[in-house]
Amino acid sequence: MNILVANTPQDAEQIAYTLIKERLTGKREFVLGLATGSTPVGMYKMFKQDRLDCSHVTSVNLDEYIGLAPDHPQSYHHFMEEKLFDDVPFKESHVPRGDAPDPEQETARYEALVRSIGVDLQLLGIGENGHIAFNEPGTALDAKTHVTELTESTREANRRFFDSIDEVPTQAITMGLDTIMNAREIVLVATGTRKAEAVHHMIESVPTIEWPATILQAHPSVTVVLDKEAASRCAEALQARGNEAAARFFSIRA
Repeated sequence: MNILVANTPQDAEQIAYTLIKERLTGKREFVLGLATGSTPVGMYKMFKQDRLDCSHVTSVNLDEYIGLAPDHPQSYHHFMEEKLFDDVPFKESHVPRGDAPDPEQETARYEALVRSIGVDLQLLGIGENGHIAFNEPGTALDAKTHVTELTESTREANRRFFDSIDEVPTQAITMGLDTIMNAREIVLVATGTRKAEAVHHMIESVPTIEWPATILQAHPSVTVVLDKEAASRCAEALQARGNEAAARFFSIRA
């Protein structure tokens, strides 16, 4: 696990974007896993500002709320159109169908799709409770794409996008932890003090279903990009081991 710590959230976003851009450039075909929520918005703005050529890129999104059609203003399909796809054309783009008549059948379809095309690089954020995608605490480490019940803390964190907590869906379709781990490379971005506890567990704790992101410790190619606030708990833990350990784990970038 390669961990990069930037001074500010904007610096962290720039580092992650530059890494992704480097991976895409010069490739004939590329499959990019995308995320939603507040974490990737700054990076998507950079895609647009750069007019990054994604005509050779197939995108697959991590998740979608059950019950929301693609044109619903709070669906992740609509989010991706607004934040990225309307301005940056991709070869193909895939998001689970939240309005599928049979959600279980949709999970099987989406799992087969993701496995068949293979993800070259997966972009991730992390929830305050350690979830990645919508893999909530307690999710089996070998989970495939599935229907998940959203915890109250996750729903509360997402209520700012809705008029009331009652409108926040209670279920979602999400790539499973095993599905995510099948990506060839993973880039996770986290900023702010609210993510510090989850980041600390992701890096320092023994892999456990109570903190789903800890599974990333077993992936052969993960880059974690943090700002100083998100890294604060980890910095304290590494400093307790001595400066040599801190230097081994952290690359400080302005």
